[in-house]
This record gives sequence, structure tokens and C-alpha cells, in this order.
Amino acid sequence: MAVPLRTGGGPSTSSGQVNPTLQGRSSKMAANNGQISRREFLGKTTQLAAGAVAAGMLSSCAPSTALRAGKTTAVSTKAGVIGANDRINLAIIGIRGRGMYLAEGFAKIPNVSVKTFCDIDANLFAERIKKIENIQHMAPSTAGDLRRVFEDKDIDAVAVATPNHWHALATIWAVQSGKHVYVEKPCSHNIFEGRKMVEAARKYNRIVQAGFQNRSLNNVREAMKFLHDGGIGEVYMARGLCFKERDSIGKVPDGIGKGAQYKYFVWNNPGVNYDADYMGRVDYDTWLGPAPQRPFNYNRFHYNWHWNWDYGNGDIGNQGPHQFDIARWGLNKNEHPVKVSSMGGYFGPESDQQTPNTQSATFEYADGKLLQFDVRGLYTNDEAAMLKAIKKSEANVADSNAAPKIIEELVKIQDGILLGNLFYGTKGWMYLNGSVWKTYFGRKNEPGPCSEVSEESANPNDPAGAGADGHFVNFVDALRSGKKEDLNCPIETGFMSTALPHLANISYRLGRTLTFDGKNERFVSDSQADKMLTRDYRRPYAVPEWV
Repeated sequence: MAVPLRTGGGPSTSSGQVNPTLQGRSSKMAANNGQISRREFLGKTTQLAAGAVAAGMLSSCAPSTALRAGKTTAVSTKAGVIGANDRINLAIIGIRGRGMYLAEGFAKIPNVSVKTFCDIDANLFAERIKKIENIQHMAPSTAGDLRRVFEDKDIDAVAVATPNHWHALATIWAVQSGKHVYVEKPCSHNIFEGRKMVEAARKYNRIVQAGFQNRSLNNVREAMKFLHDGGIGEVYMARGLCFKERDSIGKVPDGIGKGAQYKYFVWNNPGVNYDADYMGRVDYDTWLGPAPQRPFNYNRFHYNWHWNWDYGNGDIGNQGPHQFDIARWGLNKNEHPVKVSSMGGYFGPESDQQTPNTQSATFEYADGKLLQFDVRGLYTNDEAAMLKAIKKSEANVADSNAAPKIIEELVKIQDGILLGNLFYGTKGWMYLNGSVWKTYFGRKNEPGPCSEVSEESANPNDPAGAGADGHFVNFVDALRSGKKEDLNCPIETGFMSTALPHLANISYRLGRTLTFDGKNERFVSDSQADKMLTRDYRRPYAVPEWV
């Protein structure tokens, strides 16, 4: 199927029909206050894309029809025959934030080369190329369209670090082209997409690792084994905590401009007002991809896309998947829950944010066990901090001959959790904060087994995310062995954890408790909820029913 480059056009439903509610929406920006019109903006982007095509830089084709038909023998890349000593060539798709962290991590692994950077924002290339060249002593090539990456037979695998709404399609196209994939969390933008990713990985026999890096942390793995071995008895409830400081992003009009009306914030810091010159080097239409055609808006672009339903899933689907994954892992559940209830809202100054900054969700499994999750973006305490009263003697300054005074002083013996997990069992409970875990037993919280040292884990103050390089090494090791079983987080595992925040968001948006049929991945007698398992796709960027 040919997939032409597009720079405009109306949004389509999954059936390919133009959505009438959006078709008539004006795409023109006002020309005052230093703005350019959207026509001019997209015109610049079109010229950039056309020039690139003329130079052979962009592909106007989807993955080959032979691959899409399941003829995997047609793949002539070396992706399936990677030897123990062969150099592995990777492409990084999406290099602005998390993608650059991936690039640096993979470039440091012996006999691994970051061959290509792919991004719709050409402004990013120069600085990032230099950083990777300093690590691997070779400059990555660049591509503006991911389809050209898939055509490169020298590329063995891709790492996908795009906005959420591109994760599934990029992964599916990659495996159809014979590439292995490392895809960031959440695996998908919705549940339908996640299932299609699993099906594609199986059909084309590719290795696909989900970026849940806690799966490769030794301390976390030890904590999970302790739980599964009955260390705190039968685990009947797990909690995930996602308390991240998120001030208002502000509210700005569509278009490019500057001044007070265009002031916005990205993770509590002033946002950049990209000008016409900058945006002329951005392929905005491809950035929209599967999402509806909409005018450019600073609060729907770099990073702040997280807070818009078209592209992101809120913090429950941003930071949350890490803690969801650990919670489900600790409960030892390899199935979907049967019931979900979520509520919350956006509180604070008026802004462009659509997703909640305060959200609670409860999931019930078939055996009655519970998973609870809380998101707090405003002001909050931490949880599970512990203090201990320590008796100390103090000299009596008024009377040196008097016996010393005995006083009690409260000393913190355990930090509270902002990002982490709590597990409750029939004999005790577990505290898991990053990679540090502790256990307590009985009514007096007597301390039990715990981790000996801490490891690097997710950094709540790093917008690019964080995690153990061991997860990257694990992916590379699996590529060399050719065994999916060697992956610490195969796509099937990542999908099951990704589905949890998606289920929570559907319940939140509909405002009611939902019953879920996990076997068929449908809600019970609820067609309205079923529609939210997928989305209306803008052609040609549709995730296919048959991969």
C-alpha cells in the first residue's frame, strides 16, 4: 500500500471518510501580533519535504506489500542474522527528549552504533549529532520521515521515542519492514493499538522490547521475587503513586506568536515561542500523524502534548505506566482486571490541559485482588514516610548536679514515596521507592528483609525520563541471541501494563465504573466504552485491523 507524504487534508475516520465535524474547521491563523498564517507555515513545511524527496531523503512508500502480506522471507535486512560479534545498527525515531537518552545509552554499548536520527523537527539534529559523535566517534545520518529508516537494509533495529500517538504505527511499520524494536512506554495510545503491536511482533517474528526499565533493575527484580515467593504472605492489594509537581501550562491561542497572550509553561518553566523560521523546519503534518488535523498550538506541541487526549494520556499514562507495571508485576497478574473505576479532574488556573492533574483509579481482578493508583500534580504530602522516637539524655543546664533529662526525639528512618509502590499482604507490607525496597511485619511494623543498596531508577525531575542502561543491554543481548525469551519486558508484557492507564482513562472520561471482558478485550454491554478502545485515524496514518 502506497503511503504518500501529506501536508494538509482533512481528518479521516478509520473507514477513510472525512470527519464532517472537523472538515469545515478553519486552518488559517491570524496574521497580526507577529503570527504567520497556517497556510504559510504548512507551505514552508511542504517545501522542505519536497526538497528532501528530490534529494532522496524521504520515502513516499509504506513498508513493502510483501511484508504486509506476511511474506517475511522477502526481508533482506541483516536484522534476523545478527551474530555475537556483528555490529548492531540502530535508528532513533524521535530525538528531542527521551529519544536522546536512548541514543546515548545505546551508543555506549560495545559494538552498537546509532546509525540514524529520525525526527520531524530538523532544528534538533546538529546539537544531538555532535553529542552522539563524541560518544561513538561516528556521526549519525538523519531522516525526516521514519519510512525512509525502514527502507534502510543496514538498520537492524529502531528505538521509538515519539509522542504516544505514534508509538504503535511506528512499531508496526518497523516490524513489517523486518526491524526489531525498542518502544518507549506507554506502548500505545489506546488498547486496540497495543493488541495490534503484539500481533505484528508475533506475525513478523521480530524482537520488540517495551521501555519499562524497572524490569531490568536487580533490586526491583529481587523485590518481585520476594513477593511472589510469599515473603509478605498473599499479596491482596498493590498501590501505585505518581505525585509529580505540575503547575498550569497556561492558555494560548492557536498559531505562532509571542507576547503575553502566547505565554505558556512546560513542566513549571516558561515555554519557547517557536517562530516561523523554526517551524519552517518542522514537518507538522507528519507530527500529527494518526491524530486529527488541527491548527498548530504551543500547548499541543513539544512535551505539552502529554496533556491533550489526541496525542497523550495524562500523567497516569506518562509517568504512571512505570508504577502500574510494578504494581501488576507484584500482584503476579498476567490478565486484565474485570472492573475499573476512576475519578478526578483538572484543578487550578484555567489552562489548555484536557487531562486530569488529580486522578484516582481502582482495579479489581477476577479473584478480588485490588490495584489502586493515585496521580497528584498539585501540592501534596508523600506517603509511607516513617519516624522513630529515639530517647536521648540532655544535661540539666540549670543545675549541673541534677540528673540528665531524658527526652524523645523523632528521627526519620524512611523517606516517603512520591513515585513508587506499596504492596499489602496477609503477613506484612512492602515499601518500594525507586529501587529501594523494605518490608514490615506485624502490628508494630517490625522490619524484615530489604534491599542492600540503591540503583538508578526513574528520576522525577528529569523531563527526558531516566532508567537503567541495563534495559538497553538486555534488548541488545536478545537481538544477539535471537530469543524473545531473553527480553525482560517483551511487548506482550508491556501491553498488559499499558492497558491499565488506558482503562482508567476510559472510566474517568465516561464518569462511571466499567466491567471489562479481558479475554475479548471489550467492555461488557457498553458500546460507548468500546469506542474508546480505539480512535478515528487520519489517513494514511491508520493502525490497521489486520497487521
